[in-house]
Amino acid sequence: MKRLLTTGIFALIIAGMTSCSVQKKNTANADLPNKKEVLEVAERANQYFMNKWTDPGKEIVGKKIWPSNLWTRAVYYEGLMALYKVDPKKEYYNYALDWSQKHNWDMMRGTFTRNADNQACGQTYLDLYEIDGRKHPERIKYVKMSMDSMIASGKSDDWWWIDALQMGMPIFTKLGRITGDKKYFDKNYEMYAFTKYKHGGNGLYNAKDKLWWRDKSFVPPYKEPNGEDCYWSRGNGWVLAALARTLEDTPKSDAHYQEYLQDYKNLLSALVPIQREDGFWNVSLHDPTNFGGKEMTGTALFVYGMSYGINKGLIDKKTYLPVVIKAWNAIVKDSVQPSGFLGWVQGTGKEPKDGQPLSVSKEPDFEDYGLGCLLLAASEVYQLK
Repeated sequence: MKRLLTTGIFALIIAGMTSCSVQKKNTANADLPNKKEVLEVAERANQYFMNKWTDPGKEIVGKKIWPSNLWTRAVYYEGLMALYKVDPKKEYYNYALDWSQKHNWDMMRGTFTRNADNQACGQTYLDLYEIDGRKHPERIKYVKMSMDSMIASGKSDDWWWIDALQMGMPIFTKLGRITGDKKYFDKNYEMYAFTKYKHGGNGLYNAKDKLWWRDKSFVPPYKEPNGEDCYWSRGNGWVLAALARTLEDTPKSDAHYQEYLQDYKNLLSALVPIQREDGFWNVSLHDPTNFGGKEMTGTALFVYGMSYGINKGLIDKKTYLPVVIKAWNAIVKDSVQPSGFLGWVQGTGKEPKDGQPLSVSKEPDFEDYGLGCLLLAASEVYQLK
């Protein structure tokens, strides 16, 4: 009888432990954003934009007149291509194809531009080339010519602002993977290293804080109002996106893969302790008093970079998943409006004060790159398991 009683108590304990474990597991799973809801958010925001810009080749009129393959629109199409990979709707493909054809698959300002902003559109041309089985060499003809001219020049100092890393690095690594030619990976690192170690005197990367200064205007002795270094949220978001996209296409056997990976991990580790209570990050990462408040674009790029690392098994899921979920939920709750309009988007610029003040209803000078950041984030959040 005593033995039966002991056995029964033991069974109850085991059952309780199992129930508790299942409950914890279900709770963790419940925290993950619902896949259908993630797609609905992305589709709603994207449809708002496509309804407004029915002609993807139409020039963008603001203080100046811009061709629609400028960097802001190129970032949007990066996001659209990422969305297409998880939700392959024909209208997304057609919209990107129409845009590319209207620009004759060429760079903004001509094939031999050296400016990464003008080259960013090439990322989508390369994606479309691969989507259609590499059967249309005209789609990458001018991209390749442009990058080959960069290599032939012997110069490596063109990326003097950190935004350029996101605009230019993925083109080199995509070409390297597509062609199998190591020269694209080598040039990519050469230019990255110049930005990291040389621009601004000693490079734009601060190894101590594990964050990046936007350009030489912001390296010390420049300080924010609270005495801290100026680390612009979206600028660091561009770097994170650049590293994620570079890691995606760079072979692990590449001599510089581990450096990219370590820089990527370092940047992520610096972001965790400075996330705002509401889930966003401030535009000035180390000075919440300098235009502190909600900002969607930097936050979305951080969500993209972190989610990518989780999905690829590059970073610790227990550490970063709660950060991602908190940030994504904040974007969905506070930024994405019922119409699909995106609020709390900082306009174009280079520092915290640009485009300020922000609000839920304020339309930035360009609305396309903010959507691109959101779609990049959504494409990776959708894949979380």
